[in-house]
Amino acid sequence: MEILTKVKGWANSLTEVAISLLALGIVLEVLVGGKNVPFWPDINVIGNVQEIIAGFSAQGIVGLVAIWVLYHIYNSK
Repeated sequence: MEILTKVKGWANSLTEVAISLLALGIVLEVLVGGKNVPFWPDINVIGNVQEIIAGFSAQGIVGLVAIWVLYHIYNSK
């Protein structure tokens, strides 16, 4: 059980880093105005997030359930 606790801790830490990078990417794109951030790879973060949300909304109730599950997984610390 100790191994599972460590793996869960690593997964939570990686998730927090990923969310922080996502937020940083969104803020940089808004402040700089597009994908012209000098040290950031050529990634359209806001466009990718919009595509993910559109994919969930296109699925109707399945998308809402998926968002609910992801929300509860992330907040189950």
